Amino acid sequence: MGIVAGLDSSPDFTRIVVCDTDTGAVLRQGYAPHPVDPPEGGRPSDIDPQAWLLSLGEAAGGGLLEGVQAIGVSAQQHALIPLDAHGNTVRPALVGGDRRAQVAAADLVDALGSREAWAHAVGCVPGAAQPVTKLRWLARNEPENARRTAALLQAHDWLVWQLLGRPARRTTDRGGASGTGYWSATTGVYRPDLVELALGHQAMLPEVIGPSEAAGTTPEGLLISAGTGETMAAAFGLGIGLGDAVVSLGASGSVMAVHPEALADQSGMITSLADATGMHLPVVTTQNAVRTLRGTAELLGLPDLEGLSELAMKSTPGAHGLVLLPYLEGERTPNLPHAAGTLTGLRRESMKPEHLARAAFEGMLCGLADALDVLRGRGVEVRRIFLLGPAAELPAVQAAAPSLFGAQVVVPQPADYTAIGAARQAAWALGVSGGTLDPRTPPAWQGAAAQVLEPGEELAAGQAVRQQFTAVREQTHPGAFQ
Repeated sequence: MGIVAGLDSSPDFTRIVVCDTDTGAVLRQGYAPHPVDPPEGGRPSDIDPQAWLLSLGEAAGGGLLEGVQAIGVSAQQHALIPLDAHGNTVRPALVGGDRRAQVAAADLVDALGSREAWAHAVGCVPGAAQPVTKLRWLARNEPENARRTAALLQAHDWLVWQLLGRPARRTTDRGGASGTGYWSATTGVYRPDLVELALGHQAMLPEVIGPSEAAGTTPEGLLISAGTGETMAAAFGLGIGLGDAVVSLGASGSVMAVHPEALADQSGMITSLADATGMHLPVVTTQNAVRTLRGTAELLGLPDLEGLSELAMKSTPGAHGLVLLPYLEGERTPNLPHAAGTLTGLRRESMKPEHLARAAFEGMLCGLADALDVLRGRGVEVRRIFLLGPAAELPAVQAAAPSLFGAQVVVPQPADYTAIGAARQAAWALGVSGGTLDPRTPPAWQGAAAQVLEPGEELAAGQAVRQQFTAVREQTHPGAFQ
């Protein structure tokens, strides 16, 4: 029996799991918060990457990594670390969806000509979060730092490079590269012209290595796998494959699915990412998910989402005719950046708290079902849907989701699937290096323990709710999906 470790360096903490190479069983775990204090109202936009190393060291304390043969690294996506010619950081890492970069995103769209041009070039349209956008912000707002920038890394690239002792060779994986805005999942190559468009000059980019390749070996003999972004690691940890989709319920929502090829989407609604296995992860994002539920709970004077769910369960499918278009913060899918929410169907008999609560859950889930249909409309097969996030545990979500999505819904037990995915990658690279695993076939680990929900007899009622939602959307925002 061998053991490997997976590292999840999130925006706020580092978690490490130590797993059995054959089964994926978690043997040990470590955790440490990042030693930074977020400013009031949100995370900082600038982080010294050394904080990630300090957190890693603390999480690995107490002999956690004793006997480990390989490590996989996953980390927050879109964190950009600009390096100078000597490999030193030019400035703190730019992390998260930095609002400062919103104007830069619009600048880049105009500079290349259109959203469609970007979607065709690299599979995504620049947003405030993407590294290519942060490069444009850097060039416009910190020109001296931009001039000194000679090389570019993301968070997992930088951590892998540090663990290996800062070798001359710097690497990344196709999953992480696909979120930069200057690497195309369709062609599998960088677009250095887009780096120059954003930064004003060329910069060295890390070598993109294969999913089962090793980035290197430490002087102590510890193998370090390619690493990947948190989205790809979580998908790998869950063990999703063709026919599977993942719906993630945060303040905003996202829908991703496994697909054998990259999807160039002229509308820009689909972000074409690569996964950690050699396949692809097309992603569609909604601006409004759990924020819809929280807003409704506040409106109804309820202290938490559990109370909102309990209230919604007193209503029935269709919420007595109430339909909520949940575009409270504008919307990405469909592209309605300046829209507001819409509540229709108000009649005397429908004006009860439980019906509004039910309409909030149905509106949120119908918005995510619209995102699923964007993928289905491009030929992505969706037979099974993994539902992630604390809100996935709410009875009102579980009661409505299978019939509204029109598919089996799987609610995995809470676990750090991102770290587990990183460990699985480490086991794959270790097996390939030792000749015991095929570089095209990852290790078959135990699937996530989960609750399985079927549409069953509620399917017809759920599809009627979808039709009602679609009719209201088309009347209020005609042609929104054209």
